Amino acid sequence: MNLLEMVKDAGIIGAGGAGFPTHAKLATKAEYIILNGAECEPLLRVDQQLMAQFPDEIIKGFEAAGKLVCAESALIGIKGKHKNVISLLRERIEALQLSDFVHVKELADVYPAGDEQILVYELTGRVVPEAGIPIQVGCVVINSETALNIYHASQGKPVTEKYITIAGDIPNRLTVKVPVGTPVMAVLKLSGIDEFDNYSVIDGGPMMGPVMNQLNGYITKKSKGFVILKKQHSLIRKKSIKPDQAKRINRATCEQCRMCTDLCPRYLIGHDMQPHKMMRTIGYSLTDTEEQKMSYLCCQCNLCELFSCPVGLYPKAANMMIKQNLMEQSIRYQPEKKEYAARVNREYRQLPSKRLIARLGLYDFDKPAPMTETDLKPEIVSIAICQHVGAPAIPIVSPGERVLVGQMIGKIPEGSLGAAIHGSITGTVMECENGFITIRRD
Repeated sequence: MNLLEMVKDAGIIGAGGAGFPTHAKLATKAEYIILNGAECEPLLRVDQQLMAQFPDEIIKGFEAAGKLVCAESALIGIKGKHKNVISLLRERIEALQLSDFVHVKELADVYPAGDEQILVYELTGRVVPEAGIPIQVGCVVINSETALNIYHASQGKPVTEKYITIAGDIPNRLTVKVPVGTPVMAVLKLSGIDEFDNYSVIDGGPMMGPVMNQLNGYITKKSKGFVILKKQHSLIRKKSIKPDQAKRINRATCEQCRMCTDLCPRYLIGHDMQPHKMMRTIGYSLTDTEEQKMSYLCCQCNLCELFSCPVGLYPKAANMMIKQNLMEQSIRYQPEKKEYAARVNREYRQLPSKRLIARLGLYDFDKPAPMTETDLKPEIVSIAICQHVGAPAIPIVSPGERVLVGQMIGKIPEGSLGAAIHGSITGTVMECENGFITIRRD
């Protein structure tokens, strides 16, 4: 079995984003392979700690992925503030005799440095086309934890565990490794909070993560962290507004100052994403769908909504409303430009992370969340058959069947994009329904 087959068999997906199956991403040829170690979402601490604890494994997994896509160079993007990790990575690259191929590149401490299109531009100077993906400019991007999982796959170990940061207004800030399928509530309680009646939880980072309506879900392979804040926190109130409310506020208040556009990361790398025009469309009920198509270019980084707008309006919500309306009409964006260049004022309009954290009201919570061993061993795990981009996995186990940790329990449908899933504990299958395979520990 070659490495690509091992990666596919191990069920590896993007560890911190949309969950795109990694085997599909690596089944191509690229000039550069890029490791995204930016972790630019405030308060999250997974990638920086993994690179410190498992540098050799991550470097080896990254190098193997680079060879798989025939890359000429492998670039690790990490924020310059992580000086100790950078020094360690460079030392281990040299010791592993990979310095001719693997290179560490330092990034500014800005948001959203971890957006893969921004990362590609920062490390290669190339602009990914509008509505495009990095391979169109000869790049493949993977996450630090994904590289670690690729190394594990090369050793015959599938993805059965996930690293999670628990942060926010809590007694215990920590980063933990838990089995995939662990109840979310069991993980949240590691924070030192037992009752959540007065708290809300953001699933993921504070910028792009949604406020969870229910806390009875389960950890997936793309879970990254949970930010726990009191319900009255300004960020929770901002994120909890209903679409109709946002639409009314936008229509009544937007003065077309265009700050949302002037600070938009995609606009600044040369794309035609102009949120202020989407606000204009909402405000005046404009019907020109040709101009509205730019809403497809929004990367949902939320910078416009949570920082740029001087009066706290909802440009991202306007983009999403318009995009949804176009999708319902089967209207798509078709790029016309052939060449792209970053706008000349981009370097003066990047947002320092510390300034963003202060604006979000998270300054007091921007503290370490150290990697911590826990005794969390869930009695029951519920593993989603669709926790990735593509078709749901097909269960290959039945209720009453005993499975081992690491055993494949769901396969990719024939001829489809997808990812396999594996048992994360040893035990007995209780049920295979409602989109989950539930296992009780022996």
